[in-house]
Amino acid sequence: MWRGMCAVDAKLREQVNQLVDAYRGRCLWFLKVDYYPATREEMLRTLDYISRYGDLEAFRRAGELRQWLSPDSNATSAGS
Repeated sequence: MWRGMCAVDAKLREQVNQLVDAYRGRCLWFLKVDYYPATREEMLRTLDYISRYGDLEAFRRAGELRQWLSPDSNATSAGS
């Protein structure tokens, strides 16, 4: 079960924070200047903002990170 930051490893957290920094001025201008998502849910919401308000590269990068945050990403596929 996902429980906040416990389930999100440090490397993934750092990648999300780097994306937040890269797109803060363009996509996240309405958030606090020093805002970084603290929970899995906040990360998913922030990645959604970046996907919606950013360029194609932002959409692609946010989508990749969203897949890693998905609770089903570690589950065995139906074809396995």
